[in-house]
Amino acid sequence: MKPPALDDLRRYAIARSLFKPTTLMKAISRLGFVQADPIRAPARAQDLTLRHRVIGYHAGDLERRYPRLAIEEDFFVNYGFMPRPLHALMHPRTARQKWTKARWKKAHAILEFVRAHGEVHPRAVDAHFAHGKVTNWFGGSSNASTQLLDGMHYRGLLRVARREGGIRLYAAREPTPPPADAAAALDQLVDIVVDKYAPLPARTLTSFVYFLRHAVPQWHASRKEALVRAKARLPNATIDGQAWYWPAGEDPRSRRHRVPDDVKLLSPFDPVVWDRRRFETFWGWAYRFEAYTPARQRVRGYYALPLLWRDAVIGWGNLSVVEGRLVASLGYTSRRAPREAEFRRALEAELARIEAFLRPEP
Repeated sequence: MKPPALDDLRRYAIARSLFKPTTLMKAISRLGFVQADPIRAPARAQDLTLRHRVIGYHAGDLERRYPRLAIEEDFFVNYGFMPRPLHALMHPRTARQKWTKARWKKAHAILEFVRAHGEVHPRAVDAHFAHGKVTNWFGGSSNASTQLLDGMHYRGLLRVARREGGIRLYAAREPTPPPADAAAALDQLVDIVVDKYAPLPARTLTSFVYFLRHAVPQWHASRKEALVRAKARLPNATIDGQAWYWPAGEDPRSRRHRVPDDVKLLSPFDPVVWDRRRFETFWGWAYRFEAYTPARQRVRGYYALPLLWRDAVIGWGNLSVVEGRLVASLGYTSRRAPREAEFRRALEAELARIEAFLRPEP
């Protein structure tokens, strides 16, 4: 079989990820996992990702509909939302940081409290147990109860029942039996990663398997073997000295991977742009997420959204809402916008879609 060209891989990456919009549950299942981020500029990353893939999606729909969906919040290769079958694959999870007997005693007391109340806000836990304050990962101060709840959630004792004003409310989680075949379960997790982010350069595939230390620290020692198995079973090709991998049964050269004449402003964490190495290979310039970069050092802006036109990311946009109106500040790698009338119409249509997306659901 003739190997695909880089142009084939680029179109394949866009077409398979930006699939025809569907229902919220089907979109999450097809993506396999939706990365979350708390910054709202002008909406959270999970909403910006889903708006391209869900019919009639409005900012905040995921949080509003979460309690009615068969999904969970948890760590995978990063933190986000996932279907319950994926969530079950990762548990029971044994955290790498061992708790003392005293900490386990506190955790079990909280678990009894949560079971008695069904669903709890961290404030209620803190008020009942008065665990005090601790230093958090960022050097600031946090409620000890909040850190304990986070640890219980990670260890699978609790689940996120819903959010209230962005704050996680917890419920008890029923234990999951360990998988009959840990190696097969780990292979499934790798395949979910590949299915979401394909086609993957070899270095990125290796990185993602390494990131699974967050999802399944109990299988930390098995990741090397999982990577070897993945490279052996996944279709692949070497292009310009770079090995690429994609899911079994797919052909990156297929003519069905067509990219429409659309403009799309993508989340910084969208699967199309997530891998910065792949991004630079495909489009010839380096995109960086600069929200945590000091303002004077930013090149493209606080929350620059990559701007996709047809099969090329040609620039970026910083969006804000001022006095109820969407304001877009756009930049281009060529220093000017494409001159085609089709681009102007497509850009206007995308900004109109964003305005509708930001309006409250009727």
